[in-house]
Amino acid sequence: MTGKVHIIGAGLAGLAAALRFADEARAVAIHEAAPQAGGRCRSYFDSSLGMTIDNGNHLLLSGNRAALDFLREIGSEAEFVGPGSAEFSFLDLTSGETWRLRPNDGPIPWWILQSGRRVPGTRAADYLDILRLLFAPQGAPIKAALNCRGLLYERLWRPFFLAALNTAPEEGAASLAAAILRETLAKGGQACRPLVALNGLSSAFIAPALRHLESKNVQIFFERRLLGIKFDAGRVASLDFADERIEVAAEDKVILAVPAPVAASLVPGLITPQSFRAIVNGHFKITPPAGFPPILGVINGTIEWLFAFPDRLSVTISAADGLIDLSRDELARRIWSDVARATQIAQPMPAWQIIKEKRATFAATAEEELRRPKAQTAFSNLVLAGDWTATGLPATIEGAIRSGFTAAEAIL
Repeated sequence: MTGKVHIIGAGLAGLAAALRFADEARAVAIHEAAPQAGGRCRSYFDSSLGMTIDNGNHLLLSGNRAALDFLREIGSEAEFVGPGSAEFSFLDLTSGETWRLRPNDGPIPWWILQSGRRVPGTRAADYLDILRLLFAPQGAPIKAALNCRGLLYERLWRPFFLAALNTAPEEGAASLAAAILRETLAKGGQACRPLVALNGLSSAFIAPALRHLESKNVQIFFERRLLGIKFDAGRVASLDFADERIEVAAEDKVILAVPAPVAASLVPGLITPQSFRAIVNGHFKITPPAGFPPILGVINGTIEWLFAFPDRLSVTISAADGLIDLSRDELARRIWSDVARATQIAQPMPAWQIIKEKRATFAATAEEELRRPKAQTAFSNLVLAGDWTATGLPATIEGAIRSGFTAAEAIL
């Protein structure tokens, strides 16, 4: 194979694309605007806490096949840990009820027949309503296919789809919700075991990926921001960086793995998602109570998912547009109030860090789903990657990695 592949962006999409070329007889260069790789999926040392934390709380499910392939390829699959079977702990802050959702391993969902495995107060027949979502027409919102009221919705489907879509489920795209459901819960518990990067996202994904790529002679350039692309005769002719211009030879290829707004500013006529949703993450430097579950879903609170790490408690709030303009101090107080109630910790708020991401993901609505472009573009040597492209999934780690693999396959 001849020609060089230029990958713009060293987030998970760009790194995944590079992995597909690592064993090919082809030169590969990654150009990243930031001083580090990873994008939203990375860790950093926080001086206010005196520890390394993730810039966002992410988990995988055991059915995320592309993400697990990525981890196996870079030799870091053991970095993600979780229970041997699917199990999700929940707490309703209003009623004080606690329960564990425990799907059985196989695809035949006999677990809904056992009251101790399903949401308390629900009947087995209630779960059949979700089948309508799997056959919803393209372009339909979730609320057109699923009853967005009642105990089962509030205690299972709403938190499940809210976390997956980062969009209020009532307005979310039914097609995206159905895709998540088909690849995880519909396949049984062995496809929806929760997996967490115990030592951080950079330790699991980024550092081993960079080491693997460097061992394959992939060039990686940091602090190299792409300012413009010159197009000529239906192809990319050159890449204009802040410090140099790179001519793109006839046999060279370019993978643009940057956020949607950046891609739209660089590629003429490119249609991309225009609406985005926020995420708020909170970290508190305190040892979790003994026996506290590693992941707790919280109902009727400001917080939604509480992660217990050995040295801290971390929180994720999805579709947090209504909170994003609050001060960090106010957010910390609100979040800690819920955390203290959930953990029954009776002490003042410990050292904390709040991370606000105003445009964390595209809004996973039916309207925005139609704006997601495919990997192939109108330009012969340019392909796209990113969780905002037409992966068939919402903006998740799995979607980002899958998009990188798809972009590479389009070239190979």
